[in-house]
Amino acid sequence: MLFPYTYVPHQMEKMQKYIDFIFFEVWCKALPSLPFCLDLFDAEPELREVMEAFFYSDALGADFFLGHVERIYELFSALTAPQIEQLQGWYSGNNDLEKVCANDPAAELVRYVDVAAAYPELEKLLATFFKGLYSKSLLDLAPLRAKIGEIEDHYQAFVSVNNSGKCPFCGISPLLGEYTTKRDAYDHYLPKALYPFNSINFRNLVPTCHHCNSSYKTSKNTAYAQKDPAGEAVRRKVFYPFSTTPYAIDVQVTFDHADIEKLTPTEIKIMFGPTNLAEQIETWKDVYGIEERYREKLLNGDGKAWLVEIRDEWRWHDESAGADGQTPDKYLRAVKRHAERSPYANENFLKNGFLQACKNAGIFESIA
Repeated sequence: MLFPYTYVPHQMEKMQKYIDFIFFEVWCKALPSLPFCLDLFDAEPELREVMEAFFYSDALGADFFLGHVERIYELFSALTAPQIEQLQGWYSGNNDLEKVCANDPAAELVRYVDVAAAYPELEKLLATFFKGLYSKSLLDLAPLRAKIGEIEDHYQAFVSVNNSGKCPFCGISPLLGEYTTKRDAYDHYLPKALYPFNSINFRNLVPTCHHCNSSYKTSKNTAYAQKDPAGEAVRRKVFYPFSTTPYAIDVQVTFDHADIEKLTPTEIKIMFGPTNLAEQIETWKDVYGIEERYREKLLNGDGKAWLVEIRDEWRWHDESAGADGQTPDKYLRAVKRHAERSPYANENFLKNGFLQACKNAGIFESIA
């Protein structure tokens, strides 16, 4: 991830607050002697109003929500105290996204497959419930929408603050901004198909460009690497999308020969830094196909256009200003300044690295 998002509070966070209440105050306190009823929600009056409206509604989303809350309550009522404690640890761990991304052992990360191994019947209901929370048929229901607002409003508030205009996961695709009537998709950073309990947590919901979300990441397991030689999946660090610690990813490009027309993807080497973020960078490259996407951009279209641009600048200034013309070195210094001041505008961070590589490979000498 080239740069972190700024987290933007919004009333839609209430939905996660409601789910927290249902989990800890309703399900985890379920008793065989205490039948499920609306009085269980009295301590959260707004949620009580929603549950009561759902009770009298014939909408599919209302029946889905209320029905699953009740059926899961009944399964929780049969669990022992140690089992409840284990599930509470799993729930808290999966919602501590910052610690999960840092691979902090204090946050226990659990997948549906782990839940199924211990609680097969409960896992089926939890999976259906949490995968269905982030759905238009539920979030658009009037009683719920009146409490939590609309996701389109959240998006507008989000992009008014996070207004770089670029997807931070690739830096090359635009994100729709506050002046558009449409929005980009929210990606479940920890995929909702794999992980329970956080499908409506807005620290796990990140606006992402189409290619990062749908072409590359899809349902890849961000928190686990491919299996090791023993066949076990391995935990790994991953960038936390809302990190409050600033960082900048350094991108350097190298290749060895000056014939740009014959340059192949394997001949382009791309190095990333800083070294203290090496593990997060490796995960980012793997999940979002960063290296092949950057090589494609350099070889097809943009890279050549940048070379034409520097050639035209050089020739125009040379003809108009004589010996004081715009030499490639002067132009490269300007590109570097742009990359430092506005790295993601016009892909300056990548443009600077590519043109420096061209200089080092002697391409500008061949232009002369």
